Amino acid sequence: MDLPIATDYPYRLALTTAISLAQQAGALILDVHRRGPRHIVVKGGNPMDVVTEADTAAQALILETIHERFPDHGIVAEESGGDRPGQGGAIWYIDPLDGTTNFASGLPIFAVSLGLWVDGRPEVSVVQDVVRQRTYWAAAGQGAWMDSERRLQVSKTTELSHSVLATGFPRSRAQVADNNLAEFVHLTPLIRDVRRSGSAALDQAWVADGRMDGFWEPGLAAWDCGAGVLLVLEAGGVVSDYQGEAYQPGGKQYVATNGLVHEALLAEIRHARQQAGFA
Repeated sequence: MDLPIATDYPYRLALTTAISLAQQAGALILDVHRRGPRHIVVKGGNPMDVVTEADTAAQALILETIHERFPDHGIVAEESGGDRPGQGGAIWYIDPLDGTTNFASGLPIFAVSLGLWVDGRPEVSVVQDVVRQRTYWAAAGQGAWMDSERRLQVSKTTELSHSVLATGFPRSRAQVADNNLAEFVHLTPLIRDVRRSGSAALDQAWVADGRMDGFWEPGLAAWDCGAGVLLVLEAGGVVSDYQGEAYQPGGKQYVATNGLVHEALLAEIRHARQQAGFA
């Protein structure tokens, strides 16, 4: 892929590596998806949290190369055995198969997500739409792109009532009351429509691509947002927590929008939470 970025971009190798790995992992996952059926393992006794052989195989493929090419980089990956402390302020957030429940059910909506952060700032992000074989990627200061053919730009929707938003629900939703249902019920009548794709990585890519106007979700892990943040920012959007503060990996509240509806969405989320007794 001929990348439309500056020749002196300092993380070019990380970007090209991430794109290649996301595409390779995507091809592996797609092959398993087409062959089916899938072997499903429940994690931690929670039937809402599952892993398949494709998750572990894709992660192994990715980690082997990251370990080899970037031995000083930290790694936080979803499946077991991926965590490694960094030594130089650089850390990878890796979700080898985002949308495992969809994948396990044969629903064709899932992705590979890789994000490199350096000294607390996102530098490289790649989200591979596995079934459609599209590569969404971004580099700090270089824009956000789909493949190399089109630069991404967030939507121009200015009214929350005209917005199409995406959301999701935490795996702990059966055990905790603060599980996004209050926000979902409050917001749904106020907007054009809401989508629940089952892949946070793709939701963020689609916000960056202007296909949706915003996305909110609580309880996301660092690997769920490690790539999406930069995609949205480089496409001209805004990312924050529910209070409007900058998101950092590990934060438990996440909102990404085109920027034009951001404050209105935050206000309605906070109102819903106040009404439900969560804030």
